[in-house]
Amino acid sequence: MKAVVLCGGEGTRLRPFTFTQAKHLLPVAGRPVVEHALGAVREAGIREVAIVVSPSVAGQFRERLGDGARLGLHLSYVLQPEPRGLAHAVLCAEEYVGNEAFLVYLGDNLLEKGVTGVVDLVRSREPSAVVALCPVDDPRRFGVAVIEGGRLVRLVEKPNDPPSDLAIVGAYAFTPLLFQAAREVKPSFRGELELTDCLQWLVDRGHLVLPYMVDGWWQDVGRPADLLVANRLLLAQVEPRIEGEVDGDSTIEGPVVIERGAQVMGSRVSGPAFIGARAVVERSTIGPHVAIGPRATARGAAIAAAIVMDEALVEGVALQGSVIGRRAAVRGGRVAVQTWLGDDGEVQLEP
Repeated sequence: MKAVVLCGGEGTRLRPFTFTQAKHLLPVAGRPVVEHALGAVREAGIREVAIVVSPSVAGQFRERLGDGARLGLHLSYVLQPEPRGLAHAVLCAEEYVGNEAFLVYLGDNLLEKGVTGVVDLVRSREPSAVVALCPVDDPRRFGVAVIEGGRLVRLVEKPNDPPSDLAIVGAYAFTPLLFQAAREVKPSFRGELELTDCLQWLVDRGHLVLPYMVDGWWQDVGRPADLLVANRLLLAQVEPRIEGEVDGDSTIEGPVVIERGAQVMGSRVSGPAFIGARAVVERSTIGPHVAIGPRATARGAAIAAAIVMDEALVEGVALQGSVIGRRAAVRGGRVAVQTWLGDDGEVQLEP
């Protein structure tokens, strides 16, 4: 069985970070969002994966993920020439998929228990499609499904009057019949080919579409605040691991990952927390719910509930509920700050 992981889109709601990085490559809990998604695919027993990307960011994905060997996968890259919707993105991978059932996973979606249940259901029941669902408080923001007799009978995209509270999660399994549906449905009012319409096409023609109820949390990453929520959820799952240097004046509490080459000096780190390779933490209080990227520096800082990306600097500042981009710098005279700062940005705070 193969998987198609969708990593298209401009990520406009994640600006300023997506001015310079593909949204699926933004880090949470020490790794790009898409690497967490790919890990879930691998845990479901799938090794052959196509990543569908736009031409403008394909190079970023190839540079970061390569051929997938580091992740225990064999990766291929499929270009979506223009953003014409999720169903169009899957259609671009038709040649790669061939004639077997396949998994489709949105690369900016994270599931606590992964996608193994979706894969197991399509293998055991052999339906035309499986759709992951999750009850939500405000289903108007999502595609919504209606279930009768254990099968899906109706799907609606972002309804004003939702017929249920079951939101469509970004994990599906399909047979190649999906490609016929994608060629026959009409674009939505957004000018895009919607997977929701393809699923309804299958239902209307009597094909079996089964629901899979998500077990555990589900988090999509569409806004900066979502990065922090995902960071907190994933850090709660980390296995403590200290490979870097921690001096005798430092204290480590709770589940903390300190990668090789990192240095912690005269500091207190409270987990869950992640400190990347060759990062420097000096005279600082870190955590909980903090991920510091490779080669980043925290000096004389207090950081909580934050993501500090690669090579960034946080110095003399109390930072909370913030995302700091690559090579960015926040300096100040012991004042508290909450900010979204993009790559190479700089903030100097006066005491």
